Amino acid sequence: MPARSALNPAGGWLTERLFGQYNFFMDIKALKGRSLLTWLDFQADEIRALLDLAKQVKDEAKRGEIKQRFIGKTVALIFEKSSTRTRCAFETALAEEGGHGVYLSLADIHLGKKETIEDSARVFGRMFSAIEFRGFKQSMVEALARYSGIPVFNGLTDDYHPTQALADIQTLEENFSNCKGRKLCFSGDGRNNVARSLMIISAKLGLHFTVISPVALKPDPVLTEKCEALAKLSGAKIEITSDLGAVDGADAVYTDVWASMGEEAKKQERINLLKPYQVNETLMDRTGRKDSIFLHCLPAIRGEEVTAGVIDGPQSRVWDEAENRKHTIKAIMLAFIGFHSLSKN
Repeated sequence: MPARSALNPAGGWLTERLFGQYNFFMDIKALKGRSLLTWLDFQADEIRALLDLAKQVKDEAKRGEIKQRFIGKTVALIFEKSSTRTRCAFETALAEEGGHGVYLSLADIHLGKKETIEDSARVFGRMFSAIEFRGFKQSMVEALARYSGIPVFNGLTDDYHPTQALADIQTLEENFSNCKGRKLCFSGDGRNNVARSLMIISAKLGLHFTVISPVALKPDPVLTEKCEALAKLSGAKIEITSDLGAVDGADAVYTDVWASMGEEAKKQERINLLKPYQVNETLMDRTGRKDSIFLHCLPAIRGEEVTAGVIDGPQSRVWDEAENRKHTIKAIMLAFIGFHSLSKN
């Protein structure tokens, strides 16, 4: 890591590198060539650098600046599961910067069927600058990273949704500045990929994170133990409870659909379990704060995990959150495919 100099007002150290008007906590070029499979693989200053870069690219977009930093870059966009925000974010972020994304569903390619994952990965590695994978098994995205030799981005698996979590933190910080010491509550299925990724990134960044769920849907204890150990280092508090009163003092309340993709057969069972954990006006009032915000990764089912009054109300930030998927994904690709192409102009 390069020599560090003066303190940033937010509490982190600044490097001497300066791009545009933003300083970064570390030399973000050190991330080039890495893969994003889960935030467990990253240090807090690396995550913070990506958030700073996401702020830069969002500010550039607001000013109408066109940078073309992905000219000559191609990304394989592999979708085993359907997508709205993830696909649109990757494709538009690439196209705006002069790159090209190749959409590949499993109906289009032999991945894991007529051809082994390892062989497909090796081929992709010879043809693309990076790979995005959105599907079921975490082992699939790990194999692509292991055998392709190029950066791989986890667009969602049953275990993790890291790009979503980064956009969530960006949205939180747009409302409350640095997330360290803030409180985020997730009400719903504590085992799902979004809750798991939020718990990890919160523990890394010093954000207090509470999961409010029925006992049957509490987060994986092994992951919880890992996050509690990380939280001790960052100053975060990880709380797992069934008590809705735990939203007291929350800066943000978060929820997700009650039956994730692939779990449709369990929907009625989930409704019965999770109905008391719906995010409604009463639950938002229990934060005791008028400035608490509501977050949701989308798609949302009004009348189930959230009421229309909350998601369409003044405390909702879900549309900012959805937009931030694009800015954070662009930042991830800039850093991991190659920050060297960033221009100061």
